[in-house]
Amino acid sequence: MTDKDVTADNNNLALQEEYLKNFEDIEEGGLIEGVIIEITPDQVFIDVGYKSEGKISLDEFDKTPEIGDKVSVILIKKEGRGGQVVVSKKKADSRVFWKNLKEASEAKTPIDGTVCKVIKGGFEVDLGFDVKAFNPISKIDVTRVETPEEYLNLKSKFIIDKFSTSAKARIVVSRRQYLESAAEEAKKTFFENTQIGDDVEGTVKSFTSFGAFIDLGGFDGLLHINDMSWGHVTKPKDYVKKGQVIKLKVIKIDPEDKKINLSLKHFSDNPWNTFENRYHIDDIVNGKVTKLTDFGAFIEIEEGIEGLAHISELSWTKRVNHPKEILSIGDEVQVKILAFNLDEGRISLGLKQVLPNPWDDLEDKYPVGMTLKKVIKKVTNSGAFVELEEGIDAFLHIDDYSWTRKIKNASSVLKEGEEIESVVIAIEPDTKRVRLGVKQLTDDPWDALKKSYPRGSVIDGEITNITDFGIFVRVPGGIEGLVNKFNLAETGPERVDEDELLKKFNVGDKVKCLVTEIKSDTQRLSLSIREYQRSLQRQELSKYIHDSEEEGNFTLGDMLKDKINLDDE
Repeated sequence: MTDKDVTADNNNLALQEEYLKNFEDIEEGGLIEGVIIEITPDQVFIDVGYKSEGKISLDEFDKTPEIGDKVSVILIKKEGRGGQVVVSKKKADSRVFWKNLKEASEAKTPIDGTVCKVIKGGFEVDLGFDVKAFNPISKIDVTRVETPEEYLNLKSKFIIDKFSTSAKARIVVSRRQYLESAAEEAKKTFFENTQIGDDVEGTVKSFTSFGAFIDLGGFDGLLHINDMSWGHVTKPKDYVKKGQVIKLKVIKIDPEDKKINLSLKHFSDNPWNTFENRYHIDDIVNGKVTKLTDFGAFIEIEEGIEGLAHISELSWTKRVNHPKEILSIGDEVQVKILAFNLDEGRISLGLKQVLPNPWDDLEDKYPVGMTLKKVIKKVTNSGAFVELEEGIDAFLHIDDYSWTRKIKNASSVLKEGEEIESVVIAIEPDTKRVRLGVKQLTDDPWDALKKSYPRGSVIDGEITNITDFGIFVRVPGGIEGLVNKFNLAETGPERVDEDELLKKFNVGDKVKCLVTEIKSDTQRLSLSIREYQRSLQRQELSKYIHDSEEEGNFTLGDMLKDKINLDDE
């Protein structure tokens, strides 16, 4: 043996003696550290620096260790049977576990646990080493718990709320506190590292009428209904499902309000950017009705391109009060592009323009003067609407019903649902108006009367009505004329009471009158019994003058008297 070898042995012996001296200071029950020097199928031998090794059952290890691993153990006995050191890894692990629990409670650091039982008021959580903690139901999650059983066997992290190692040891934990803390940290990291345009991954958490909330790792972002598709979205659930993990694009970040807006549609190009290259005014395109409003129907011609067919553009003939009268959501239709505004993203569409306009050839189909037999669709105070064909009505004004009758209420002569014969008297395609007349089926009796009885003619008639201002007389042709009460009789030297004179006449009396005015355009006929009587007097006077001239007895005084009478007229 060389001097060098002797020196090394002396050093090792000195170190062993020093270590043994320190080992003697360790009390039984103390925590020491050893090194694994041998492993058998059942045992693990540990060098703890004493004259003999300690051995531990392999069952105390969670996984098979390796030679050279350091292991903390509890010193049970310095010398057991056979002089061996007795140690326990299991008890050492338990002591370390409780030490770590206490430190975690003080520092509020997360610990691992598994929900193992639903109990009154909450859950029992297994923390390991047969240690159970209580987690109140209100603190198991950040949302309201509807079905507690869903949390069974959940492995998670928890924050210790209360910690006690007394005889009545009680540990209260909160998973919610951990989730909120983790979410706050994740949110902080998100806002520090994420920019608009970045792609993120999230889980669909819940729905609202305006979109869906996406869980981005304990905090939410909003996927608005308008950002799900370039097209029209009615139901968010048609595009994403609850619990679905989806990739989204960040389109807005507000660090101050902690708001995040996400988008699905921004993964594809905006179809409006190429609209003008693919569509033109007057193009006829296919579309799908997506929404109905009081003022029109929204129609999608492709995903992301939606236009409005105004209520006035839905039908050439039908008066549409609401689009639902002719359209339903989901209908496939053809429409014409009437106009568009790319800056505002608006398209005006026409439904009726795809079909022929029946008003274009209506004048040829129903020329003025054509006689028709059609059904009355609706009666109003002033006349009736007559259906020419589906969607096109003509109007029969009550003034065009009779040449002679004055009808106050159209319903007295016109009935809804009845067929009536009439003639087309006017048609205006531009204003979509057609007028009918019944009286025009016969000649105008006013024109005939004017020809047969010009002004100054004597006419026979029958009194039909007596009023305070005169009497009405029916003359040939069924026309009624008015004899004003001042024209009932010739006035003489004594004043005549016109009201008393009216009493001498009766409805049904036959009278002769003189036509003093006749206007066929305004259907006005003025008559005078007084002028008729004067005409008789003039005839008598004329006859008297003629007879006197033959006899030579006519005097100048007679002539002057006659002149005065004529001037009075």
